[in-house]
Amino acid sequence: MSFSVNTNVGAMVALQNLSSTQSQLMETQNEINTGLKVSSAKDNAAIWAIAQNQRATSSSLNSVVSSLQRGQSTIDVALSAGSSISDLLLQMKDKALAASDTTLDANSRSALNDEFKSLRDQITTTITNAVFNGANMIKSGGTTIQALANDTGSSVITVQAQDLSLGGVNMGSALNATASIGTVTTASAMIASVGAAIANVSSAMGHLGTGSKALSSHQTFITDLQNTVDAGVGNLVDANLAQESAKLQALQTKQQLGIQALSIANQSSSILLGLFR
Repeated sequence: MSFSVNTNVGAMVALQNLSSTQSQLMETQNEINTGLKVSSAKDNAAIWAIAQNQRATSSSLNSVVSSLQRGQSTIDVALSAGSSISDLLLQMKDKALAASDTTLDANSRSALNDEFKSLRDQITTTITNAVFNGANMIKSGGTTIQALANDTGSSVITVQAQDLSLGGVNMGSALNATASIGTVTTASAMIASVGAAIANVSSAMGHLGTGSKALSSHQTFITDLQNTVDAGVGNLVDANLAQESAKLQALQTKQQLGIQALSIANQSSSILLGLFR
């Protein structure tokens, strides 16, 4: 075995091993600190790119959920207003039926007509206030909902507006803003008109209810999809902290041993001094 003060092979090997251990230790500490085994492209370019694409998908799905929620809230407001309008129509039919009685005196007929017109005007007030986020689905020319259905915006769920305004397609031309039951003839005719309006409003409410259910079901699906995507990203990039913790302790011990080995290797050259005593 030869000794040289110029080249300490043992120290070089010990330093190389110590540097390798130090590099592994820093990598493990980074994984523990971030909770990620792939935190940047330099860790694993392919996995990082896949994870980033899936993160983009998950982020986009947040917008889809928000769109579905806004659409559902708009429909729920329309449904609430529609339910109130249906109740008003039931009362209006009662008033029309009562006013069709030929034995009523003028005062009673006038009182019934005033109540009928008050109920009629409440319908308009209800429709005017059935607004959510600037959208009204039950006025004349109301807003049709088109909620996002996927993360690319290429698919939407459409829920048609339902015109519940006086004189509109569902109310009928007879039940307009000037409808009244001031005479036996108008009262008798209004019974059928209001009855038809009740049936049409019920059908319109059914369409809105079906649309609301469709948005709710799709929202549940999108939420589940987003959770699955997030879990998939975690499988790709998340570190196993229990495993990394054990690895950290092993590397710390290895580091200490490496320092000792380097120290011993550095002391080997001093052995040469003993040869000259």
